[in-house]
Amino acid sequence: MKNYSKLKIVMIGAGSCQFCPVTLSDILLSDEINSVPLEVCLMDIDAHALDVSTAFAKKALKISGRDVNLWSTTDLDAALADADFVVSAIEVDRYHYWSMDFHIPRRYGFRQVYGENGGPGGMFHTLRNLGPTLHIAERMEVLCPEAWLINYTNPEAKLVEAVLKLTKIHAVGVCHGFDMGVDQISRIIGRPGSSLEITGYGLNHFGWMTSIRDKETGEDLYPEFRQKEKESHWLAKWDEVGLSRIMLRTYGLYPYPGTNHIGEYIAWSDEFLASTKIQYFFDPVNEHPWETKKTPRFVYDFCTNPTGIEFEEKDKDKEAEYREKFVIGPNGLTRSTEYGIPIIESIAFDKHTHIPSLNQLNKGQIPGVIDNMCVEGPCVLDGEGIHPEQVAELPDAITAMINQQGMIHRLLIEAYTERSRNKLLQAMLLDPTVSNYNNAVALINEMCERQKNILPELNW
Repeated sequence: MKNYSKLKIVMIGAGSCQFCPVTLSDILLSDEINSVPLEVCLMDIDAHALDVSTAFAKKALKISGRDVNLWSTTDLDAALADADFVVSAIEVDRYHYWSMDFHIPRRYGFRQVYGENGGPGGMFHTLRNLGPTLHIAERMEVLCPEAWLINYTNPEAKLVEAVLKLTKIHAVGVCHGFDMGVDQISRIIGRPGSSLEITGYGLNHFGWMTSIRDKETGEDLYPEFRQKEKESHWLAKWDEVGLSRIMLRTYGLYPYPGTNHIGEYIAWSDEFLASTKIQYFFDPVNEHPWETKKTPRFVYDFCTNPTGIEFEEKDKDKEAEYREKFVIGPNGLTRSTEYGIPIIESIAFDKHTHIPSLNQLNKGQIPGVIDNMCVEGPCVLDGEGIHPEQVAELPDAITAMINQQGMIHRLLIEAYTERSRNKLLQAMLLDPTVSNYNNAVALINEMCERQKNILPELNW
């Protein structure tokens, strides 16, 4: 167990408007972390994004009143030198490439939804982010070999599995999908989430709630939850949980985090995500988003009524919208529910902590699931590190779906290391949303050409 008499925390991808503000706020609000001399380095390859996040960080630091050595850089090696914890949330032109990941596989007839973590789109997303993520881990091997990599970058499970298999770095994947599922269960059953003791595990963005209990009495609440689900209005939050409810009825367990995520791993989910029809919508007659980089508007789902706008309304300026994410609200800094900083507190200060959902390699944690596949499940943390909890076997049908994705993980990592389009083709033909060999080959060739500036070079 390492003795942390001081701490250096590095945030890579500090221009991320989703994770930089909450992570920095959590650092500054942690009494444990600020009990020792603290250095926080913000790192991003985008100098403009780094300027925006640095300005936010300086304001946050002033408000907090903490004594922190805060600095920023575009130099990865300088950032990583002697780091203790590295928080990574990286992406290049996220929505520009994501819109391709979504549209182009569907043009070839493949029934994927969303295209972020699963389906053919998720495969290209993986291959784009594998190189930078592995580069970070490889430089950590040289510059801070004992440090922990806390990964927020998607596709979560595939990237963490590659880091843990291909480098010697301590790494963990962090996602708030489990908490989204808890919130859904809370709303359906009509009980506060804080009163529920819920266990869930499986694959990132394809997890399953295996136990729902009353936190005080220990009463099994799954029967009540199933009854409340049957009595609930069918259209309630339909675009978010309609698929989840059907899967509950089919498999006996409730999945998380929601339709557009869990639907990526099955072939029949497109009927349950109405917003797919307007995802990144554009008119191909006069709009050419991948050539002009004028990315169509991203729509998460229909639950927020994204089409309920007036004809004269205009989308916000993207730069202004980006800067709005780096604003401190009237209540000042607030602690988030993300798991990244609790991980640091637990390991650095030997704090015994239970975290309900982290991503690690399966070492028998989930029986029946492929060994050494990255899975998501409950863990106990302390000064020795992260200890996945042993859990019960999932139903056979669920285990089979997860194992299918585990083989896709393996083939994608091999496609990257071998620079092989053939291994990518094998992964694609294994995916449940892919239905045609010729179109799979054509898709690979088109995407490798369109994204050649950011994908690794792959050859037949």
